[in-house]
Amino acid sequence: MIVTNTENIPNKQVVEILGIARGSTVRARSIGRDIFAGFKNIVGGEISEYTKLQAQSREEALERMIKDAEQLGADAIVNVRFSTSTIMQGASEVLAYGTAVKLS
Repeated sequence: MIVTNTENIPNKQVVEILGIARGSTVRARSIGRDIFAGFKNIVGGEISEYTKLQAQSREEALERMIKDAEQLGADAIVNVRFSTSTIMQGASEVLAYGTAVKLS
């Protein structure tokens, strides 16, 4: 599956637009991560536990988007974007979406 944030794929032509492919995940912080983050907040610096959580969330959303595109019969997903939103305090959604297409 070709996944790109551009409109076009070099040397390929979009012959059919199949629709929007999307994948999302909602993740919550944990007490262990919050304790570690509290210490980091005192001394400053990157909160690596939250960075890892967000990276895992993006990867899961991306995998789910690809599965959605495969179910549509797509060869590629173009114009891929990510979005985040807060669901409740301590929990957020990561959404990956793009246009599922057939290529020649």
